Amino acid sequence: MSLIAPTRTLIVGSGGREHALAWKLASEPGGNEVLVAPGSDAIAAEPRVRRLAGVDPLDPDAIVAAARREAVELVVIGPEASLAAGVADALRSAGIAVFGPSAAAARMESSKAFCHEVADAAGVRMAQAGVFHDRSAARAFAAELAAGGGGLVVKADGLAAGKGVTVCDSLDEADRAIDELFAHESAAGSDHPPVVIEERLDGREASLIAMCDGHEAVALPPARDHKRLLDGDAGPNTGGMGAYSPLPDLPDDEAELLLDAFHRPLLAELARRGTPFRGALYAGLMLTADGPVLLECNARFGDPETQAILPRLALALGPWLLAAAHGRLGTALASSYIAGSRLPPLPGATVAIVLAAAGYPGRPRAGDPIGGLEEAAAMGALVFHAGTTRDANGTVRTAGGRVLSVVGRGADLAAAREAATAAADRIEAPGLQRRHDIGLEPLRVSAGAGR
Repeated sequence: MSLIAPTRTLIVGSGGREHALAWKLASEPGGNEVLVAPGSDAIAAEPRVRRLAGVDPLDPDAIVAAARREAVELVVIGPEASLAAGVADALRSAGIAVFGPSAAAARMESSKAFCHEVADAAGVRMAQAGVFHDRSAARAFAAELAAGGGGLVVKADGLAAGKGVTVCDSLDEADRAIDELFAHESAAGSDHPPVVIEERLDGREASLIAMCDGHEAVALPPARDHKRLLDGDAGPNTGGMGAYSPLPDLPDDEAELLLDAFHRPLLAELARRGTPFRGALYAGLMLTADGPVLLECNARFGDPETQAILPRLALALGPWLLAAAHGRLGTALASSYIAGSRLPPLPGATVAIVLAAAGYPGRPRAGDPIGGLEEAAAMGALVFHAGTTRDANGTVRTAGGRVLSVVGRGADLAAAREAATAAADRIEAPGLQRRHDIGLEPLRVSAGAGR
């Protein structure tokens, strides 16, 4: 089977990840139109992109109706909440090709306890962990881990938009995090969503996203996300304040080995359970001195990693998404000219800097005017909108937590970082927040090694 591009694609979602997907798919040969539900004014401004503003991304019936009405050939689901709501299940039941796992398979993200269970059964290495419905048992396990001298990680089991994780340097911090998660415990404690306690691993994080068809996996280039709000990895956790690719400590060509160690065993175990995974399986890894360890899985494209990864791709993405949706990645690989099971990147690097509204990640302030967008774009940056709206006068305003992703491209990481920083400097809004060190650490390490 030769790779076939979808001529009409529907993307579910409205954030920066969905903007990047729409930008990429609409620019590829063979595609006539990209629809986004509900999308945004900014996403709809891309050539060959149209938004379906009134469609609820959490309503399976509404998405199925929109896909049928628009005669789309492929639906790509962006947000994790849509997956958990069963949107992919409804589309498959209606006979519509969809890139996104079932709600059952998406539990790899929606339940951290389930992810540990599957990884253990698949023989995939994860951090030592315990899953608890009882506060006292959780605190006892945390004390046991802390006695080993390392830090702890306390996680809410369910979806938390990337913010349900507390990294603790001490047992006191872990106890406070555990108490906070159990603060709303029901009278019947066993009904409380579980809390996951993990050992804290030392190393650097990396994200490897693979397109999966239930059995086979094809990797995208690795990237590194920055979760903390402030420079130097300080401040509260967020959904992600920036990303860069490639990684000096995880070359693109090592992705194949990671597929064998993580994605393929997980896919095999999920298929064995009768819940095959078709969609983007995101492995969040810790690169330790003893090798990579799985921290968590997401069941969709990462945000902001997608904004940094897609501009690096040397091939069209749409045909691979369609092949995965139909369960035909193996056939597509056999008929393609790519080596191994990874999409080849373009030369160079990308850096994505996230700009967040005042008050994020607590209570983001909406309605602030945003200036400098045209100037940033004129400098060659890609500006993907995550949480903006345009008022009747044409003014773009904040309308979410993470507002924009500004992506710089360059011959190397230093050049990409310079381009992203210069463009981000042009964008202004009252109280706008951003980090100034995205992609800086590997450059410092490289400079130190050269002295």
